Amino acid sequence: MTPESGGSGPPAANPYARTYRRDPFTVVQAAGEIDMATAGSLAEHLDAATAGTRPDVLVDLRTVDFFDCSGLRVLCRADSRAREHGGRLRIVSHSERIRRLLRASGLLGRFPPLPELPERRG
Repeated sequence: MTPESGGSGPPAANPYARTYRRDPFTVVQAAGEIDMATAGSLAEHLDAATAGTRPDVLVDLRTVDFFDCSGLRVLCRADSRAREHGGRLRIVSHSERIRRLLRASGLLGRFPPLPELPERRG
């Protein structure tokens, strides 16, 4: 995030999320267990990442050990916000557990997981 994109910068890293730039993307890396008690820590980063104009956000779930419906709610809210601002939100995960959760919740079409972070552009 930059001031000209409408944000004042990412929130401080916490045990469950950190934000960094990997041009042209903003990457929000989640870690550990994302559940009712910790989803707010991820939401704080996603709210900041989707605040600007045309956000292109990657949510990296590759180091997540547990992810439940609280995390899905946060993803859906952030995806809606990114779209409202003319951008997009995608997830990165190679976990079969995440894929099964998305399929069971009917969200696999909305969030088809990328196996790795896309390559940086020129």
